[in-house]
Amino acid sequence: MGEVEQEKSLHVPDRDDGELQHPRHHPHNNNNSSSSDVSLALLTRLMAHFASERDWDKLHSPRNLLLALVGEVGEVSEIFQWKDEVPKGLPDWSVEEKEHLGEELSDVLLYLLRLADICRIDLGDAALKKLKKKALKYPVEKCKGLSHKYTAYKNEELEAREV
Repeated sequence: MGEVEQEKSLHVPDRDDGELQHPRHHPHNNNNSSSSDVSLALLTRLMAHFASERDWDKLHSPRNLLLALVGEVGEVSEIFQWKDEVPKGLPDWSVEEKEHLGEELSDVLLYLLRLADICRIDLGDAALKKLKKKALKYPVEKCKGLSHKYTAYKNEELEAREV
């Protein structure tokens, strides 16, 4: 199904009857599909439509969206605040805890997309460019398994040149 069909078919039901669950997590689906089926462009359009329908465009200034985004990041951090180190996959978390985390992470994503849209930043393109820059800053052969800041690798290069 293309993005246009997804957008037309996407609706938010009045109650959660299970259709809001991601296919990967739906109890009746053995499919291991990923969430990559939903694009940033689709979510951006849906958020713009959502805000427009409610006449919220006038409220969605970059400043207001940034403050809302920071508030949502704070809510994500509260979830982890008093937990010890958490293993990947959250194996010890209840379904409810995972759903709550998913909701808060979704809030962060949606505010981030809305902020980028309002600022006329193509977030997908910007992220790809940033990944390319990071690959140059952190070459695999110099930083694999290490967590140093990229300046540590630059300093090593300078010291090697001086010798």
